[in-house]
Amino acid sequence: MDYLAINKKAWDAKTKVHVKSQFYDIPSFVKSKNSLNPIELDALSDVAGKSLLHLQCHFGMDSLSWAHLGATVTAVDLSPVAIEQAMALSKQCKVPADFICDDVIHYMQQGRAFDVVFTSYGAICWLPDISIWAQGVSRQLKAGGTFFMAEFHPIYDLIAGYSYFHKSEPDVEEEGVYTENSENQEKQTIAVWSHPISDVITALIDAGLTIQSFNEYDFSPYDCFENMLERKPGEYIAKHQGKNVPLVYGIKAIKPHA
Repeated sequence: MDYLAINKKAWDAKTKVHVKSQFYDIPSFVKSKNSLNPIELDALSDVAGKSLLHLQCHFGMDSLSWAHLGATVTAVDLSPVAIEQAMALSKQCKVPADFICDDVIHYMQQGRAFDVVFTSYGAICWLPDISIWAQGVSRQLKAGGTFFMAEFHPIYDLIAGYSYFHKSEPDVEEEGVYTENSENQEKQTIAVWSHPISDVITALIDAGLTIQSFNEYDFSPYDCFENMLERKPGEYIAKHQGKNVPLVYGIKAIKPHA
């Protein structure tokens, strides 16, 4: 199965819908140049003057947000449509960033030396091997560099009927877009893999990184799952048998000096 081709086609189609949505609200972003959430802003409080690699950047709103805060940003995504939109948005906002169209696993085979590597929200489910990914993350970081990820919690996927534990073969299904303008949009075939949190943490440790913090959150910054309630602006919760479901986790790690 050529999962890269399948997912590239899906994200090309999704991007065309996303850029027109109120969910992403590009006009407001152009005014504020900030799409980042408190979770990642608190973890990476000062990026000014630092080099930052954003993995699976979609069409670049978070990448440009980091650049607007003073980082020198390189951002990578599989979808050529997304990268084209990201470059157009960069020009529109007059915020520079280097956008690269590539599979992140392929891109990370080369060694770079970034101060920060960042990824977030619905990214790692598109990757078949979390250990190879973690080795790539480590390869991109300079000694003393910081990795941070904010990711949707796999417990929600378990409740939704998916495997919690990793399987070698992906779940292949038809999926629509998660934005509000999804009506009448054709569903796309996607291939995704589950990665339990223990696998993610272990892979990062095995790749030579030192975990500084691990946090779980009972909310999502985005109203992107079924039956969510807005607890307060920017915090959407979900209930299971009357209890709050963990919806996001964050991991911060450092690459030690040799």
